[in-house]
Amino acid sequence: MKSTAIVINALALACLILCFAKDQSKARQSIRIAFSSLLRIMPMVLAIIIVIGLMLGFVPKSLISNVVGKEAGLKGALIVAPLGAVLYIPSIISFPLAASLLKCGASVVSVAVFITTLTMIGLVTLPLEIRELGKKLALLRNGLSLLIALVIGLLMGVILSKGPGP
Repeated sequence: MKSTAIVINALALACLILCFAKDQSKARQSIRIAFSSLLRIMPMVLAIIIVIGLMLGFVPKSLISNVVGKEAGLKGALIVAPLGAVLYIPSIISFPLAASLLKCGASVVSVAVFITTLTMIGLVTLPLEIRELGKKLALLRNGLSLLIALVIGLLMGVILSKGPGP
């Protein structure tokens, strides 16, 4: 287990112990609520993991590397941006997909754009957004989010491609 995961889990355990020390009944109730939430989202999580596995099984690593790899540059980012905008995947589920894409040769820029458009642009929810915010504001928000996602992706590529300093 990586050190970040160890720290996060230790912090969660410490907070749980603190909650039990303060009020055992509320701590037990919190655990029941958390467990029921886990059971409620588990089918969706498993379905998405299966889809990711199938996608990575059927799409060759060389294709991923060629289409959205480092050599693809901005073109690769422009390819994954609409994909991230259209997909309706919870952000927390998209992180394992992003890690898998990186392992298959996708560039940091493309993966950052994918994650950012996934969280910032909602083409699936656009009709609702138009109804609630108005067409002009909804389209402006999504358009600006696309531009910002591209900028974030490029910045992530610049920041993460540099190694540690001297």
